[in-house]
Formats: sequence, C-alpha cells, structure tokens
Amino acid sequence: MQDVKSNEKPVMKRIMLKLSGEALAGDKKTGFDEETVKGVALQVKQLADDGIEVGIVTGGGNFWRGRESESIDRTKADQIGMLATVMNCIYVSEIFRSVGMKTAILTPFACGAFTELFSKDRANRYFSEGTVIFFAGGTGHPYFSTDTGVVLRAVEVEADVILLAKSIDGVYDSDPKLNPGAKKYDELSIDQVVAENLQVVDMTASILARDNKMPMWVFGLNEKDSIVGTVKGRFTGTKVTV
Repeated sequence: MQDVKSNEKPVMKRIMLKLSGEALAGDKKTGFDEETVKGVALQVKQLADDGIEVGIVTGGGNFWRGRESESIDRTKADQIGMLATVMNCIYVSEIFRSVGMKTAILTPFACGAFTELFSKDRANRYFSEGTVIFFAGGTGHPYFSTDTGVVLRAVEVEADVILLAKSIDGVYDSDPKLNPGAKKYDELSIDQVVAENLQVVDMTASILARDNKMPMWVFGLNEKDSIVGTVKGRFTGTKVTV
C-alpha cells in the first residue's frame, strides 16, 4: 500500500467512520477476513499519524441479522445485534493495535472489563490522546439501527463528517446491481435523500443527520486507499450535504 503524499492536506479534523459487518467479512460473507480488516487498519493509521481524530462504528451483519427471523422477539433480536457489534469492535480494535495504534471501545451499556461506558467527556479525552475510538453497541436500545447509532455519536462528539464505507461506490437512483443504467449521484442534499427514500442510511438516521446538519460521504471500501483518499481530498463517491 502506498502512503499518501505528504503535501496533501487533510480537509477535516475529526471523522466518524462507519464500517458494515459485511465489509469486515470480505468475500467470506461471514465472520472476519483479517486481510480486509488489516487493510482498513493501515489506512486509518495514516490518518491517525497525521493527527486526524477517528471514531469508528461497525455493523453486526457478519454475525447476525435478527430482522430476518420470525421466531425471535424484535427486542431480543436487536440486543443480539448490539452484542455482535461489540464482538466486531473488540476484534477490529486488536487488529488496529497490531499495526501500532492506541484504541478504546465505548459502549452505552456495561460490558464488564471488555469496554468502557460512553460519555462525551471520555471520548474527547481519548481523541486528545490520539486514540482511535470504537463506538460499539449502537444506541443501547432496540428498534434503532447502527445507522442511527453512527449519526448519534457523530453529533454528540461533533465530528466534521460521517464517512460511510460500503460495498458500493456511492449513492444511485436505483440498485446498480439490478439496473446497469442506474445513475450515480456526485452530490445530493439530505432533504432529497429523505424525500426520495434513497436509503443512504435508514430514515431515522437520515432525519437525525438532517436536523443536526451532519454531512455524510458515501464511498466504496474496496477501492484502493479509499478511506485515506476521501479524507485527504481525493473523493470519488457521493457527498450528502445538509
């Protein structure tokens, strides 16, 4: 992996990065793909070494998709999903540590010695120390997705932007896997996302982002150096503006 040229200046100071559980699984579609996670870690290390503060939220889809089950109560299914995100964050945090970063895992509920309870003050202290923070466990409540969790945490810690690293390289007017003629947006407003239900994030998260003027940038995780490029001005995805 090539380092970003030193004369490229960051365009933001504090970011919130959302990684889907499926992205962590790579081609295996379940569990973890260590090379994929290590590739993400090496990119984030470049940002942290440049003084950019990084918060991360992971999904849990590589372990659990409770909404697909008709046999489990929704509240219990969502609780399992929250725990899946904790497992993901513990694993990814250790990979990050293996390449030389300091990490912390904050959750909205107690997990014994595995994590620490979230507070804005605690998060800001870790950021000031150059620590990459994993925000696990979603909002801590059922009926809210990790989409809502990432927007909530981004608003609380006053991130400059949410970076949504997906398996697709931006926002389209229809599913490009089903429609070869689907149109990719370079930029669109959060009002348009809400009005047209474009599924950048779910509706609750979209409205929370709109009301708190939190921009979201959508890009493809699998593109080379896409995280670093997005932060340092070489962006090829879709900007959702507020």
